[in-house]
Amino acid sequence: MRYAYGISAALLVAGGVATLSGVGPAGAQVAANDSQVMRAAAPRAGAPMSFADLTEQLQPAVVNISTTQKVRVNNNPFAGTPFDGLFGNRRGRGNGGATTRQAQSLGSGFIISADGYVVTNNHVVAPGNRNATIESITVIMPDRTEYEAKLVGRDAASDIAVLKINAKNDLPFVKFGDSEGARVGDWVIAIGNPFGLGGTVTTGILSAIHRNTGQGGAYDRFLQTDASINRGNSGGPMFDLNGNVIGINNAIISPTGGNVGIGFAIPAEVAVPIVNTLKKGEKIERGYLGVQISPLSEDLADSLGLRKDRGEFVQRVEPNEGAAKAGIQAGDVIVKVNGKEVTPDQTLSYLVANVPVGSSVPIELLRDGKTLKVSAKLGKRPTEEDLAGRFNPEAEDDFSDQDEDASEKATQEALGLAVTPLTPQIARQIGVGANQKGVVVSAVDPGGDAAQKGIRRGDVIVSINRRSTSSPKDVNNAVSNAKRSNREAVLLQVKRRTQDPRFVAVRLRDS
Repeated sequence: MRYAYGISAALLVAGGVATLSGVGPAGAQVAANDSQVMRAAAPRAGAPMSFADLTEQLQPAVVNISTTQKVRVNNNPFAGTPFDGLFGNRRGRGNGGATTRQAQSLGSGFIISADGYVVTNNHVVAPGNRNATIESITVIMPDRTEYEAKLVGRDAASDIAVLKINAKNDLPFVKFGDSEGARVGDWVIAIGNPFGLGGTVTTGILSAIHRNTGQGGAYDRFLQTDASINRGNSGGPMFDLNGNVIGINNAIISPTGGNVGIGFAIPAEVAVPIVNTLKKGEKIERGYLGVQISPLSEDLADSLGLRKDRGEFVQRVEPNEGAAKAGIQAGDVIVKVNGKEVTPDQTLSYLVANVPVGSSVPIELLRDGKTLKVSAKLGKRPTEEDLAGRFNPEAEDDFSDQDEDASEKATQEALGLAVTPLTPQIARQIGVGANQKGVVVSAVDPGGDAAQKGIRRGDVIVSINRRSTSSPKDVNNAVSNAKRSNREAVLLQVKRRTQDPRFVAVRLRDS
C-alpha cells in the first residue's frame, strides 16, 4: 500500500454548503435538509439493507497476489567508505561480501476475463528496491487454488499492472464500469487482502471525486473513499452497487500506517485505456510538453496579481521540447490546454499526459497580465526516473555564515533579505558564471518569508516580477512598484550555483 503524507488539512475539507431553490415560493431558498428536499434526495427504496448477495457474486473474481523477490544485501560494514573491498572477500562471500535473501510481498487484484487476465497495482509486483528482482508471481484464488502468473505489462506512472494466468477459459471475472458517472456520497465496496487476510470486504461511500493529493505526476487524480483500506488492499477492486469496477484501490493517507478513513482508488476512466494497452503487450506513451511546473499558490497568485487555483506556473522550460518551440517561457501561467481549464482537480500534467504523442494542442497562457494563445506539438513523456534526473537536486549551501550586522540589516528590508551587486569576485565565490546577471543575497532574516521559502545567502536574484535586476536600486524599485499596485507578494527568480533558476513568491512585509 502506498501512503500519501504531509497533505494539509485544507486539502481534506469538502468545499462549501449548497443552497437549493425551486421548492416553495418562486425564487425562495430553503434549507438543504428541508423535509421536502430530503424526501426527493433520500436513497431509493431499493437501497440494500445488506451487501451479502452482491459480495457473493463479486468475491470469486477477486484474488490475492504474492511475489517472491531476491534481494541483494551487502554485508560489508565498510561499503561506501574508503575501506570498501578490503575485508569482504576474506569472508569467502565474494563481491565485497554481498549475499542474497528472499523477500515476499502481498497485494490484491481482480480477474477481468474468463481466460485469466488479472489487473493489480504496479507496486504490488515491482521489486521492493533497486537491489531486488522478482523471482515469481503467484495468484491465489478465493478457494486457495494457486496459479503462477506471467507479467504481461506494467506502467509505473499510473501504478497499473496486468498479469496472465493459464487456466481453463471459465474463470469468474468482473468488468469495469463508468467512474465518470460516480458521485460523492455513492456507496462503494472494496474487496481485497489487507494484512494478508484474503477475501476481506469493506464498504463506505465516495468521499471525493478527482482528488488531487498533492503528490504530483500525471495521474494524481483519484477517487477518495472512507471504506476501510489497509496494507494489502493495493490492486484490489472498488465496486459500485451495480457490481462494476469503478476504481483500483491504490493508496491511503495515514499517520500510523493503518486505515483512518481516507483511501484512494485509480478511477476506471484512467485505468481502462492503460489496461487495454498493456494487455496488447504495448508500452504506454504519454504526451509531454517539456516544462517544470508549480501550483499557482496564494503567494504566487498575489505576486502575479492573479486569482489562485486557476492555472499552473511554469518554473522552467526544457530546450527543444514542445513548450520551448511554441514560445512558452519560464514565468508564464498556463490556464488552458486543448480547451480544458487547468485546475487543482485537472492538472496540467494530467491533461497533457492524456493527449496522444505528436498531437498539436492549443494552449492558453498568461504573461505579464496578458492572455496569449500558442500551439504546441507534444513529445513523448520520459519515465519518472528520467524526469527526476532532469532537474538539479537541491545543493547544500557552503557560503560563509552571515554576520549579525547583516542579519539586522535584512530584518529592515521589506523582503526580509539584503542584497549586494554581483561582482566577478563574488561570482567566483558563489559558483556562478562570470556572465551571470543579477544581485546577490548578502543576508537573510531567519524569521522572514524568504528564509521560509528556502532563499539563502549567496543566492542570485535574477529578476523580480519578471523584470531583470542588476543593482539593489532595482530591487527597491520593484518592491515599491508592487506596493503601489497593492500586491502582497513579489515573484523572485533565484539562481543557486549551477542550478537552473527557479521562481519563488515572497510575501512583502508591512512597512
